Amino acid sequence: MKKYSIIIVAAVLFASCNKWLDVKPEAEITKDELFKTESGFMEALNGVYTACADKEAYGVELSSGLTEVLAQNYHIEAAQDKDGYKQTSLYNYADLVLIERKDKVWRRLYNAIANCNLILENLDKGTAPMTQLNKQLIRGEALGLRAFLHFDLLRLFAPSYASAPGGKAIPYVTTFTNQVTPLSTVTDALNKMVTDLTQAKDLLKTVDPILAAGYKVGYPGDTASKELSAPVLFQQNRRHRLNYYAVCGTLARVYLTLDKKQEALANAAIVIDAQKFPWTLEADFIQADVKLKDRILYPELLFCFYDDWYEDVYVRRFEAGTAGFYLTSAAGDKLYEKGGIGGEDRRYSHWLQYVDDNSGKRYELQKYKRDKDTNRHPLVHPAIKLSEMYYIAAEAIWDTDPAKALGYLNFVRKKRGIITEVSTASKTVFLDELVKEVRKETYGEGQLFYLYKRLNRGILQETGAVTSPSEKIFVLPMPNDELEYGQR
Repeated sequence: MKKYSIIIVAAVLFASCNKWLDVKPEAEITKDELFKTESGFMEALNGVYTACADKEAYGVELSSGLTEVLAQNYHIEAAQDKDGYKQTSLYNYADLVLIERKDKVWRRLYNAIANCNLILENLDKGTAPMTQLNKQLIRGEALGLRAFLHFDLLRLFAPSYASAPGGKAIPYVTTFTNQVTPLSTVTDALNKMVTDLTQAKDLLKTVDPILAAGYKVGYPGDTASKELSAPVLFQQNRRHRLNYYAVCGTLARVYLTLDKKQEALANAAIVIDAQKFPWTLEADFIQADVKLKDRILYPELLFCFYDDWYEDVYVRRFEAGTAGFYLTSAAGDKLYEKGGIGGEDRRYSHWLQYVDDNSGKRYELQKYKRDKDTNRHPLVHPAIKLSEMYYIAAEAIWDTDPAKALGYLNFVRKKRGIITEVSTASKTVFLDELVKEVRKETYGEGQLFYLYKRLNRGILQETGAVTSPSEKIFVLPMPNDELEYGQR
C-alpha cells in the first residue's frame, strides 16, 4: 500500500449491556492517549468493527450492494438507476461511478487493516495494564480481522487461486506504516492469512467466552440466551465480533480457496460439531408478526456486522418498486425452482414478496425488512453463517465420501423446508446443486460472486444467459493511485 488514511475511532461504551453494537464514532483521539488503558484498546477495536460496518464496506457494498450486482442477483432498470449500478451489472469497469465505489471499498478495508496493525503494535509494547484474558481477546480478534479483511480484498482485486496461484495479488500489510508494501502473490497472501488466523484461533480457544458451556446463543430478551451474561461488556455478544468459531469459519473459507480440502473440512467441522449455533425455528422464520419474525436466521450467524442503514438504504433499494433492486418474476421462479422444490422452500416464501402492479410482475427482497425499534434481533448483516460450514464441508469431502457430502447438503435443505433430497454420483451435478443452494441461501448477502470466481464458473444472468468466467470479469482494477506507484 502506498499510504493510509489513519483514523482511530473512539467508541462510547453504553451502560446498557445489550446495546454495545450501537457504538458511534465520538471523536478522533491520539493513539498515545488511546493506548494508555485497557479500555482504550477496546475502544480502538470497537472502532474497527464500526468502520467495517460502514456503507462503503460490509454495511452495504460488500453485502447487499456491489458484490450482489456483480453476481447478477438483481434486475436494475437503467432509466431509474439512481445509485449508478447498471454499468456495474454490465461489468463496465471504466465506469466512473463503479471506479469511485470499488476504490472506496479498497480504502475502507485497508484503513481498517491499518488500525488492526496499530492495535497489535501497541499491544506488543505492553505499556497498558491489561488482564491476560482481554489481551488475548483483543490480539486474537485483531489478527483474525486483519486476515478476514485481506481475504475479501483478495477475492475482489486479485486473480483466483485456481486460475493464477502465482499471480500478483494485493499488498498484505502487517505493520503500521506509510511505506510501500509490495504485492504478494495469490498463494503468499493466502498463506499469510492462514498464519494470522491460526494464531488468532490459538489465542481465542482458551479465553473466548463463546466457548463456555453456559454460553447459549439466542435472541436478546429470551431467558435461554446467555449472550449478555458476561460481567464485562466487551466480552458479551461474541457473535458480533470475530470470535473463535468465526475464525474457524474464515479458516475454512481460506483453506478451501487454497484447495486444501482436509483442512477446510476440519475447521468447518469444529463449528458443526460444537452445536453452539441452533437452527432457526420454523415458527420464528414464518412468524406473521414482523416484530417477532426472524428473516435473517439470527441464531445461525457465526459472525455479523451491525446494520444501521435500513431507512437510508434498504427501504430505498428493496421497497422502491422498479426504481430499486428486484427480481423479475421469471428470474425469481427459476432461482427458487418454483415448478419443483420451490413450493417446499421457506426462503422462497418468506424472503421474496410477489408484486403484480402497473410496473409488472416481480419479486422484492424481504430479508432485511424489519421493525427498527422492536425487531426480534439486533439490526445486523450476516457475515458468516452456519449453513456455509455445511456447504464447505460438503464440497471438501466429496472426493473421499460423496454420500456424506450429499448428507451435508441435504441437511441444510431440510432445515429450509425442502424434503426432496439431492441424489447423484456425479461431481458435476453435485456442484451444480451446491451452487444453486448457495444462490438461494445467500441471496442479498454478497457471497455468490466469490463462489463463482473460486470455482471459475460462468455467472448466470436473469435472462438465463451465462457470462463466461474470465479475469476481465472476476478481477476488479486496483485504485489508480496504487497502480501509479508501480504496485502492478
